[in-house]
This record gives sequence, structure tokens and C-alpha cells, in this order.
Amino acid sequence: MSDRDHEALSGGLAGRQGGARHRGRLRDISRSLPIALLRTREAVMRQFRPALRSVDLTEQQWRVLRALDSVPEIDATGLAMATFLLPPSLSRILRDLEGRRLISRRPDPADLRAWLISLTPEGRKTIDVAGVWVETIYAAMTDRIGQERLGVLMQLLRDIEQDLDAPLADHGGETPDLRGE
Repeated sequence: MSDRDHEALSGGLAGRQGGARHRGRLRDISRSLPIALLRTREAVMRQFRPALRSVDLTEQQWRVLRALDSVPEIDATGLAMATFLLPPSLSRILRDLEGRRLISRRPDPADLRAWLISLTPEGRKTIDVAGVWVETIYAAMTDRIGQERLGVLMQLLRDIEQDLDAPLADHGGETPDLRGE
């Protein structure tokens, strides 16, 4: 994004050019929590992408492998919830990782329609190789941000997630009609 675009979206030009700020309906995009979180996520992931590319993994594939590294095996529903991936995306990722022999799937004896997914030895090796880079990046980020600030940030994120786990308002189970009809 150019400096001019960044300035425009952060409110510099919006106020001068009669942007959304004057309509009084929405806060300036520079004060949008979802946008701020996305910008921060992008800044963080920008640090990790070279390490992931070095082992030929996408961010989503890495999320799957990291989740699988923390459990002996898991079903696809649990894995989708743990990685915040939609089932169709997860299905494609699992197919790719299985084709690369990084994961294995076996039928769940408790539910033959479901599959249990686990890391293969090759998947563990991939995590070990990428893990060295990832931990080096974490250490550098911690040095830049500061251990205390990073700890505070992580605690705030956990707190906010917990605080916002339930809907803010009860609309009687119905979604409000936002089309103005």
C-alpha cells in the first residue's frame, strides 16, 4: 500500500474529502478493531512466510501441522475448529499434505464415516526443520517487542477472546435485517 493510500485510509484524507467520517455512521477505518487486528496479523505473518516457504508450506498448511503436532490424532471437525479453517479448505489442505506424506488418515473406529488424522514421521521432520526458523523468528520478535509487552498482548488477546466468546446482544435468535427493507 502506498503512503498516500495508507494516509487516506487512516483518516488523513477522509476528513478533508468528506469521507464516511461525516456520515456519522461508522468509525474511521483506522479505528476499526477488525482492521487493526488484520494489519497486525499481516505484520506478524510477514515475518514467518520466508521460513514457511523454505519448507514449501502455506500458512494454512503450517496451522494444520502445528495443530497435529500437539495431539496424537484428531478428527477433521476438531482440526477445523483448532485451525479456524472451513471444512472445504481443510479438506483440500489435508489432501495436499497427505499427498506429500506429511499426514496420514485412518477411519475412526467409533464412527466409520469420520477419519482420524495424524502426523507422519516426515511431517514431524518438516515441523522440526521449520520449527528452528520459527523459534528464531519468535525470539527476534520478542527482542523487538519486549518480553513484557508480548506477554501483556497475549494475555489481552486471551481476555478479549473470552469476553467476546458469546454474542454481544440478543436479537431473539434472528439476524437483524440490515438491508433497510
